[in-house]
Amino acid sequence: MSRDISVLIRNGMPGFSKGKRRIADAILHSYDRAAYMTASRLAEMVGVSESTVVRFANELGFDGYPEFQRAVQELVKTKLTPNQRIDITEQRIGEANPIEKVMHSDIEKIRYTLESIDRETFSAAVDAIVSARNIYIFGVRSSASLAGFLNFNLNMIFDNVRLVQPTSSSDVFEQILGISEKDVLIAISFPRYSTKVVNAVKYASDRNASVIALTDSTLSPIAEHATYLLTAQSDMASFVDSLVAPLSIINSILVAITQKKRDAVKERFEHLEQVWDEYDVYTKR
Repeated sequence: MSRDISVLIRNGMPGFSKGKRRIADAILHSYDRAAYMTASRLAEMVGVSESTVVRFANELGFDGYPEFQRAVQELVKTKLTPNQRIDITEQRIGEANPIEKVMHSDIEKIRYTLESIDRETFSAAVDAIVSARNIYIFGVRSSASLAGFLNFNLNMIFDNVRLVQPTSSSDVFEQILGISEKDVLIAISFPRYSTKVVNAVKYASDRNASVIALTDSTLSPIAEHATYLLTAQSDMASFVDSLVAPLSIINSILVAITQKKRDAVKERFEHLEQVWDEYDVYTKR
C-alpha cells in the first residue's frame, strides 16, 4: 500500500471514535514505539481492545494489521534519529544474539524483494543501461557504498560510466549538466532520503533522461520521477541501514548486463587480465 499513513490518520481524525483517536495519537506521536508492536501490545499501550486496533487498521483501508504495521514502519524509517534507531533495535533484538537476529532479518528482506520486484521493469532498466550514451550513477551517505560498488563494476564493462560525487548541491548539476534523453541516471536513495539525489532525479527527468530509481518503496521521493522504479526492502539495523536487498538487485543488474553483452565483456576482460598481469595488479598468491 503506497500511502502515507500520517496523512491518512490526520484526514480521518474527525470521524474517529474516542478509542480510535487514542490509537491515532499514539501512531502520530509515538510511532517509534508503536511501529514494531503487535496489535495486542499496541492495544494495551493505548487502553483499547485488540479488535479496536484491527478495526482501526481496516478503517484506514489496510488489509489487516500486518499491512498497517508495515506502513507505520515506513514512517519510522524516514523520521528516526540515529539514537532513536539504536533504542528501537535494542527493543526488537532484546537478549537475542545479534548475528542470528540481523542475518535472519536480512534473509527475509531479500526474499520479500524477490517476491515483489517487477521483472519487466527490471529488464527494461537493464536495456536502458546497455543502450545509454552515458550512464550516471548517484547515491550519497549510506547509499554511496552501493553507488560506488555499481560504478566499479560497470566501469569494467563500459567506458561511459560517470559516478556523481558532489561536495555541494551545485556540484551535482555541474556533473550532470549535459544529461539528455540519450542518457540514463541510476539514482540510489534509501531513508533518510537525500535532497541532493531527489533534485538530481527531477533535473534528469525534466531533460527527458531515463531515470532508474533504486529505492525502498513507491512512497520514496525519487519514485515519482522514475522511468524505471526498482524497489528493495530496507530496514534499520541499529543506527545503520540494512542494504542487502538493494545490493542483491545491483548484482542482478550486473549479471543481466553480462548476459546481454557476453562476447564483448569476455573480450574486455581478456584484455584487462593481460594488463593486470603485466603491471602486477594482483598478487600471485
